[in-house]
Amino acid sequence: MWWRIILISIAYVLLAAHFLRFGQMPLAITCVLLPLLLLLKNNLMTRLIQMGLIIATLIVWAPATYQYINLRITMNEPWYLLATIMGTVITFSFFASYCINGLVNPPRDKNCLFR
Repeated sequence: MWWRIILISIAYVLLAAHFLRFGQMPLAITCVLLPLLLLLKNNLMTRLIQMGLIIATLIVWAPATYQYINLRITMNEPWYLLATIMGTVITFSFFASYCINGLVNPPRDKNCLFR
C-alpha cells in the first residue's frame, strides 16, 4: 500500500514541476499538497485525487506533448526521445491514477481482480 502512495505523490510532484517551470506557483503548491488528502482515508478524497490525475494528464500532459513535439519538428530537431519521455510521463500518470483504486476500501476477496 505504501508504494502506491509514493507513486501517486511522484505523479503529482512531476505535475508540480511542470507548473513551476512556467511560474505558476499556486498550482505547483496545490499539486504538492494534494496527495496529503490520502491521509484522511476517505473514499471521496481518493476519487478527487484520482480524477485530478486523470484530468491533469488529459489537459496538461497531452497538449504539452503535442506542442513540444510540434516545436521540435518545426525546428528540424530530433523529437523521438521527447515523445518517448512524455509518453512515459503520461503512462506513469495514468498508472498512478489506477493505483488509487482500492486504497481506502480494499477488496474483500484477494483472488478477485474486479471488485
